[in-house]
Amino acid sequence: MSVALRIARRELRGGLRGFRVFLACLALGVAAIAAVGSIRVSIEEGLAREGAAILGGDAEMSFTYRFADETERAFMDTIAEAVSETVDFRSMVVVDRDPIERGLTQVRGVDAAWPLYGEAGLDPPMPIAEALETRGLPGAVMAPLLVDRLALSVGDTFRLGTQNFELRAVLTDEPDGAASGFGLGPRTIVSLSGLDGSGLLEPGTLFDSQYRIALPDGANLTALEAEARAFEQTGARWRDSRNGAPGVSDFVDRIGAFLVLVGLAGLAVGGVGVSAAVRAYLDGKIATIATLKTLGAEGRTIFAVYFAQVGLLTLIGLALGLTLGAAAPIAFGPLIEAQLPVPVAIGVYPTPLAEAALYGALTALIFTLWPLARTEQVRAAALFRDAISPTRDWPAPHFLVIIAILLAALVGAAVWLSGIPRLALGTAGGLLGALILLALSAWAIRALARRLARGQMARGRTALRAALGAVGGPGSEAGSVVLSLGLGLTVLATVGQIDTNLRSAIQRDLPDVAPSYFFVDIQNDQLGAFLDRVTNDPAVSRVDTAPMLRGIITQINGARAQDVAGDHWVLQGDRGVTYLSEAPDPSEVVAGAWWPDDYSGPPLVAFAAEEALEIGIAVGDTLTVNILGRDIEAEIAALREVSFENAGIGFILTMNESALAGAPHTHIATVYAEEAAEAQILRDVAGAAPNITAIRVRDALDQVAEALRGIASATSYAALATLLTGFIVLIGAAAAGERGRTFEAAVLKTLGASRGMVLRSFALRAALLGAAAGLVAILAGALGGWAVMTFVMDTSYRFEPFSAIAIVIGGALATLVSGLAFALRPLAARPAQILRARE
Repeated sequence: MSVALRIARRELRGGLRGFRVFLACLALGVAAIAAVGSIRVSIEEGLAREGAAILGGDAEMSFTYRFADETERAFMDTIAEAVSETVDFRSMVVVDRDPIERGLTQVRGVDAAWPLYGEAGLDPPMPIAEALETRGLPGAVMAPLLVDRLALSVGDTFRLGTQNFELRAVLTDEPDGAASGFGLGPRTIVSLSGLDGSGLLEPGTLFDSQYRIALPDGANLTALEAEARAFEQTGARWRDSRNGAPGVSDFVDRIGAFLVLVGLAGLAVGGVGVSAAVRAYLDGKIATIATLKTLGAEGRTIFAVYFAQVGLLTLIGLALGLTLGAAAPIAFGPLIEAQLPVPVAIGVYPTPLAEAALYGALTALIFTLWPLARTEQVRAAALFRDAISPTRDWPAPHFLVIIAILLAALVGAAVWLSGIPRLALGTAGGLLGALILLALSAWAIRALARRLARGQMARGRTALRAALGAVGGPGSEAGSVVLSLGLGLTVLATVGQIDTNLRSAIQRDLPDVAPSYFFVDIQNDQLGAFLDRVTNDPAVSRVDTAPMLRGIITQINGARAQDVAGDHWVLQGDRGVTYLSEAPDPSEVVAGAWWPDDYSGPPLVAFAAEEALEIGIAVGDTLTVNILGRDIEAEIAALREVSFENAGIGFILTMNESALAGAPHTHIATVYAEEAAEAQILRDVAGAAPNITAIRVRDALDQVAEALRGIASATSYAALATLLTGFIVLIGAAAAGERGRTFEAAVLKTLGASRGMVLRSFALRAALLGAAAGLVAILAGALGGWAVMTFVMDTSYRFEPFSAIAIVIGGALATLVSGLAFALRPLAARPAQILRARE
């Protein structure tokens, strides 16, 4: 081994000229993964450090449909130094002018103690207590978006329910807004006392109450959480500053993990470049290897020589990538912080760097072992030939076993570290499938080019025939070009197909089947008048209504629900509960049996079939659901098919009517109407019943589409990094083939070809390879998009042609630019000098 290391050290004295592409590909792939991981950890660290400020307290207890009772409030007062009570719900802002203006808002009623931490940002600046105090009318503050939408000014009045308010300031910063989660409308803040005469907090209406708690220094959050669990049975929910914004934290984890997986695709593209660079370097060392063989060196010694060289360069590439990945978030820290609504603790964190280093090292090993293994096959006779000694296409079996083990380790690391096993396995399978498809395509392209070069189409077209011959002949760049550029374009094509299909589903397809409005908080005595208005309108095609309560699943088969089903989304917070006076269509019941219409026995429940399968419950199991502080234990009598894809009414839980007898509740309704009639329907309903809240589905879909645009942009940046890596590989392939093109140009010139004809030949070759890579990428991207939309998003897929055309054009241009960049010296070389050197 010492002999191998001495030889490796001496060879490296010549510099890194043959390994520039190697280092660039490896460093760029590692840097992308390290940067994404570092940003994710920075956000998580910021959320952890500022948890109390984000939450608005050291801890919070919240309730659905009700305020805390005396026992619950006494517990909070016992453990707290201060408690702030707030209430959150949706309503309609009404501005009395001609014509009357209305807008959906997320209302927050606060007490005098709010906020416990931080300050509300107001314009003009003033204390929040002054802005909300009653001076003739109760005061209010409102988000800028809603102020602009309704053309309000400070001092104007508006109505919530039946209560008038005066706008005192514009809300520029809600200190605990990140903890409030997703809202369908911009924020309006009023005092709790100002809501007393509004009619918006009647029994059964939809609202959440939150109690932010300031704890003494050194309070044991774990112990207090255990004490608070005693109130889970009454529907209380606890969270604390250790996870002040769980929705934000979960989203960051998911999108960060997804971007790391996209980064792995970039690393796979870089791996192709790494392999090509090593192969090109070793091809230039054939004479050296043959000499060593002549002097008695064994195959394993030669392998050790070049493995040591590649290992050292891998360490350099990893160091460069980790340095770039750690520095990028710091360099762009102010921009990142400005784009995020949560605190970010930008810094250097070892965990994401170690993860990126692991991915990079495994990728480098997988893609370099194959060409390195072939060094053992070089014969001493190659020293006396003007060609590379023929070698087997496949390495020895023990190398194939090692490569398979490393590949399994890389996939296992991605599955384990991403936290999204299904997506990680799908990504790994997709990348492997794409590489196989691209390799087969490269072989097919070469075979087709050879056939076309001898065909009728190429006769009389010297430039085309030369280009086709170069693509199909020995030493062709087809393999490296199609693999590197094709994989990069495949990632971009897949992202483009998914993004376009999601936006189409939301903006084009869904509105065709979705209702125009959701109406909520319809009181029992208002339902008749509401139905009279909407069902008698010729512009309304359909109206659906349902009783509406909300409950929290606290137990499954007598055990704590979270202990049985983990953190499934159905158990995260409260869920809608309804009852049916008549049995549904039998086709909706997929297991069990529905109860008779006049059933009045022990509580029964029908559960959504898909969610039941995910949780692991079945007909005959029991659920305990807390509704308005009352526990209802019900047996699962049926599993029901529930669809949420059309934005209509869908309930996870449907109980028999007698089980909910006496529980205060309201009704919800969906109205399907012509778009031209929507405004009049809203005016009539809101004018007759100010407490009824209307949610325009198109507005909600616009918010979802806006969120998707942000995700798509982040993913596209990661995909572009992959494409940049592919372009670097292209440049490396073009540089490696410069010597061959120089000899080719010399031969063509000797045979009478002009510079223009040679240049056209080079350009055609590059464009053909790029277009071929783009076409294969479209096929692979379409398959990837279909798989994600079908198996992950569980929705339909439609091929999107415009981005596909752009990808083909982009692939052709990329190869054309890289190919022509290295065509100048071959064109300028004199044939005599080149041909004499080959004698």
